[in-house]
Amino acid sequence: MSSSLRRGALAAAAIAFSIASLAACGAGNDAQTLEVKPDNAAVTVGTIKVQNAVVITQPGTQTKGPAVISATIFNNDDHAQTLDAIRVDGDGTAQLTPAQGKGNGKLTVPAGGSLIIGGKGNASAALPSPGGNVADGNAQKITFTFSKTGDVSLRAFVVPAESYFDKWGPSNMPAAPGASPSASASKSASASASTGAAGQPKTDESPSGSSTASGSPAAPSDSASQSVAGH
Repeated sequence: MSSSLRRGALAAAAIAFSIASLAACGAGNDAQTLEVKPDNAAVTVGTIKVQNAVVITQPGTQTKGPAVISATIFNNDDHAQTLDAIRVDGDGTAQLTPAQGKGNGKLTVPAGGSLIIGGKGNASAALPSPGGNVADGNAQKITFTFSKTGDVSLRAFVVPAESYFDKWGPSNMPAAPGASPSASASKSASASASTGAAGQPKTDESPSGSSTASGSPAAPSDSASQSVAGH
């Protein structure tokens, strides 16, 4: 899509997302302000309410890498439910990770409470290798599967991690094309071992080169350690 249309879609989604998020945080999910339906995706099925759903891709049209799903889920039931899966139409199932970083691939929505997906310190739903269906400006069908309510589907905007959405976007940035930290470290270790073996005479004592060859390679270079960047 053209850059002007892309910027327009991003701005519209950001405004709707911001207004709905502020209303949810400030007044709770039963307040009158939340009765106004935002332009971004929202749906209610039974006691489950999904709001502010968006798919956030890498910044820039040429950048490839993981995408994430951001949403706020309310549970008006007296019993907790688990979010068992999030499926993106034509692109597979997202990887769910609790806020603590540990779990069985399911997220808990507490009774009478809410669950925030996306953003620093919150649970996450990642699409490691999004396909062509997940394109900026699209309205993508997403299905949330809950333990009691079952499937809850809606269509959500696909936006890049720019402007307002920067802090909600993917935490893992892609490595540089052709770069492989593990491969680079292995090659470096092999080269060091070969150089050490060739440059040291054979004696009864254990040469320093043998330690380099059998030991672990040094810490990866700055370029390798910084190939994955966080927000």
